[in-house]
Amino acid sequence: MDYGYKLFLSLFVLHFKDLSLFPDGSRLNSCWPGYVFLLCASGECVKVFSTSTEECIHDLQGHTDLVTGVLLRPSNHLQVYSCSIDGTVRLWDFTDGILIKVRVDSGCLSSVFAVTVDHPTSKLFQLVAVHLPQSGDQLVESRELSAVLSNVSSNPADIAFGRGGEYIASAKGLQLKVFFFKKQKSYEFSLKEDNKKGGLNTFTCVACHPKDDCIATGHGDGKIRLWRNFNHKKEYTYSTLHWHHNAVSSLCFTPEGTNLLSGGVESVLVQWRYNQESQRDFLPRLGAAITHIAVSPDGALFCTSHSDNKITIIQSCVKVSAVIQGLVKGESVQTDLIVDPRSKALVLNGKPGHLQFYSLQRDKLLYNLDIVQQEYIHELGLEQFEVVKAAFDASGTWLATVEERKQKSAELEVNLKLWAFDEQTQSFVLNTTISAPHEARITAMCFRQATDSQTTMLVSTSKDGHFKAWHLGDISKKQVMYEGPSWSCDFVGTYHGLVPECCCFSADSSLLAVSFQEVVTVWSPTSWELLTTLSQPPGAIRDLCFGRLSCSKYLLGTTAKNLLCCWNLLTCSLEWSTSMDISLLLADPLSENMAAFCCQAGCTDLFVFKPSEPRPLFSHKAVCSGTVTRAVFAPREKMLDSCEENSQWLNRSQLHFLTQYMDLMTFTTKAEDDRLMASSKQLVIDDSVAMTPFYLLLGKHRHQQQENQDPMSSLSAERTPLPQSSVAIKELLQTPAHVLPSTSFLCSMFVQSLLISVTDLRSNHSERHYPQMEKTWNSGNQQHLFQENPDDHQMICRLHLPQLRSICT
Repeated sequence: MDYGYKLFLSLFVLHFKDLSLFPDGSRLNSCWPGYVFLLCASGECVKVFSTSTEECIHDLQGHTDLVTGVLLRPSNHLQVYSCSIDGTVRLWDFTDGILIKVRVDSGCLSSVFAVTVDHPTSKLFQLVAVHLPQSGDQLVESRELSAVLSNVSSNPADIAFGRGGEYIASAKGLQLKVFFFKKQKSYEFSLKEDNKKGGLNTFTCVACHPKDDCIATGHGDGKIRLWRNFNHKKEYTYSTLHWHHNAVSSLCFTPEGTNLLSGGVESVLVQWRYNQESQRDFLPRLGAAITHIAVSPDGALFCTSHSDNKITIIQSCVKVSAVIQGLVKGESVQTDLIVDPRSKALVLNGKPGHLQFYSLQRDKLLYNLDIVQQEYIHELGLEQFEVVKAAFDASGTWLATVEERKQKSAELEVNLKLWAFDEQTQSFVLNTTISAPHEARITAMCFRQATDSQTTMLVSTSKDGHFKAWHLGDISKKQVMYEGPSWSCDFVGTYHGLVPECCCFSADSSLLAVSFQEVVTVWSPTSWELLTTLSQPPGAIRDLCFGRLSCSKYLLGTTAKNLLCCWNLLTCSLEWSTSMDISLLLADPLSENMAAFCCQAGCTDLFVFKPSEPRPLFSHKAVCSGTVTRAVFAPREKMLDSCEENSQWLNRSQLHFLTQYMDLMTFTTKAEDDRLMASSKQLVIDDSVAMTPFYLLLGKHRHQQQENQDPMSSLSAERTPLPQSSVAIKELLQTPAHVLPSTSFLCSMFVQSLLISVTDLRSNHSERHYPQMEKTWNSGNQQHLFQENPDDHQMICRLHLPQLRSICT
């Protein structure tokens, strides 16, 4: 989930003032002057952003698998095609978020123009032309496919159309193919694997000049080649440009072809002057490796997507005008998923050496907190500090982080940092740095939920065989030179030389549980007295969780011997145990519920239960493939009232978890799912009243006046209703023009709606309307043309209740 806005094909920046909407050339600048949209593929949907506000305006939802391509409709730039691995091509009106048409293909679409023809596990791809039939139905099956090129790359960046679609260039490995459509002839050009200086000649991306016969190719050694005369097999030529020190990941020409843009791991956008390649412009420090580049139709805006799941909007390679940041992508998440008690943001690893605060409600990154506070150097093999642990206290006033650096010829470096929340800056400020808090790696840490009479305490466990309690000092005992209280070690505990692995406090913070391999020890945080030990189950303890609320007397743990154990702390005995290979166990802080992720046969199952009840409240098989090791219960801003029985465990908190593929997933109730789907559906309007802005403003007021009106006066003022027009005519007049099909297609329907049925005429001579004709229109083309089919909106995994939904993929 990988996660977030992964851009598989490209981005499209649209200036409405530069687009023609209707055949007469009228423009939209009178409606939305200077308004700019940006479209990108994001998991199973297409997101529509405003480049001025950076907000997501629409989520075009309907695909049931990964969206792999987005393309503007050539005949109408207010409509966009999207294709997906689910084998469908969908046509959208992205300004209103309306699905217009679905075309089903028998293959697995990997982009707008490429489709797999072999088994899904095969690595062979074909470039095919898909015929899109003209039909009034919303769901259309495309059966006509014609192969263009065989054995092409599955990466859309390796395929490009040249000079108005006269030819197409495809690169794979060390070979470049150029196919001319009119001649129906292709040419192939090959390079040696290594050049004289040892550089890699492998093709990485392709771009075609919009007006000249010139193909630009990027290569693994950072070079760019400009190919010409490629309509001859032996007389072709190419020139070489070189600035990037690593592989070129994306190339793009400006609309007029005056400049060529390139990007790679250097996080620098390079602008080359066409035919004057010695003149270059640079826009450095964009934050992360560039993966894709796109340009607006008028060339005023450039757009780059980055490896950290970020989109940067640039004004003509001069300055950054907007940044759209998703959940920061990383190779792995070493911290747990935690929730900031103040902002309710999800906190986890972000950029190297940072923690990211991500709003789950707004689906937006709030900010990054620099923990390491050192410049990150992009160099392979260089060991740098990494944030491996993080924890908040109950009020969100304090944040504890652990950073590590392991060098080959040196010992492990560990720093424990305590951060205090600053009310003025509304961020965390470093308060105390403890170098080498333990002699080995820290395995776990947790805060005690301090009351008014208690001081804040942090407990950490380490591979050195000790657990330490860190105490917040009293500001009154400090010298005047100190600006605030600092932290110091208050207690060091051990147990028979065993290694502690995890620790946790009870709900009222009166007990501390620390696991030492196969033994669970229970301590009093006030006197540091060892109260009891629990050592009945075999196997090293992997997770520990205290029960909450009415189940606070229970302590649960998982072992390496695939056991889930529940101890009763009142009797200090084992209450129950079951055999399960649990990869993660966590408790909901606002209820008695606990969640256990169990790994079986390469998939993860979820069980939600109460420690006091023998049966689970909810279970779901194969929520994802692989093992889940990071999850969190995020408290809701408002408690849900009307949940069905199977979803009541989601009333107070919402469960989020991270898969091994970095997909952030969550469970939603049916009511939440319906609310999400309703936002992308076309409004259902009253047949008798046009849904104009004026009606939306005054309709409710008039309706109240009619309800309060005297019945006798309403009878006296009753009039004979005016004759109603045909439904076909109303749909023709009320439907937005850019959504309507062609005029030739509507003509036959319009004429048929005016015809009088002979049967109806004989049965009822005085009838003014033709219900049978209107019924045919409503149950036929009208439904498919202008209404969204609810069945097209499917989740990743359709559950009974609740439902699994991907937040960022």
